[in-house]
Amino acid sequence: MPVLRQLPRWAWFGAGVLAFIAGLVNAAGYLGFRHESISNMTGNTSLLGIAAGQGDGGETLHWALAIAAFVLGNMLSGMIVQKSTLKLGRRYGVALMLESALLFAAVPLLDAANSAGLYLASVGMGLQNGMVSAYSGAVIRTTHVTGILTDLGIYLGHLLRGLQVDRLRLRVCVLVASCFTLGSAAGALVFRAMGEHGLLIPATLTGVCGLGYGLYQQHALLQTARDSGG
Repeated sequence: MPVLRQLPRWAWFGAGVLAFIAGLVNAAGYLGFRHESISNMTGNTSLLGIAAGQGDGGETLHWALAIAAFVLGNMLSGMIVQKSTLKLGRRYGVALMLESALLFAAVPLLDAANSAGLYLASVGMGLQNGMVSAYSGAVIRTTHVTGILTDLGIYLGHLLRGLQVDRLRLRVCVLVASCFTLGSAAGALVFRAMGEHGLLIPATLTGVCGLGYGLYQQHALLQTARDSGG
């Protein structure tokens, strides 16, 4: 019998909310003045290659900076969180608060049609992407869904063939893809009403998540201390 693996409730909640936030941010990027992805670097890397091939120095520099910003965010995550295994007690709250600050800082720049705002938002998304990592073999990414949809298709194919499926991973795929899509839909509505200032909503949500995680972590530590003392 395979061991039944479970994600803790705080991890399910966090993965769903962060995927929703990433959908909001990415929608703002696509609907904004440059119409580009903030959280998904596949298309941006293609555009970098296209700009280089066409000899467009300005666009080549822009896409190189956008990608470098995302990589920088992942580097910051590696420095702050330090481990790739999901575990209560990691410094997720610090990473989330920094992401929130980056998104807040991006708003006035985006409102002024300054590409620096896109770079700051990409650093924030890279930070989030690097922060959410792995639990019991189930890799959790919340800023893009290419790998998520790939895994989902593979697992559905296995189910149709009657093969054993990693149901934890399957549920994670459905959760992240659904929440990212809902976030993108919400982002379209928010952008229609608030324009670039709509990014204030995911910035606030990320900050609340960071603060909430910190409080939850402290509560769990106090509870563990009480249980040990008892």
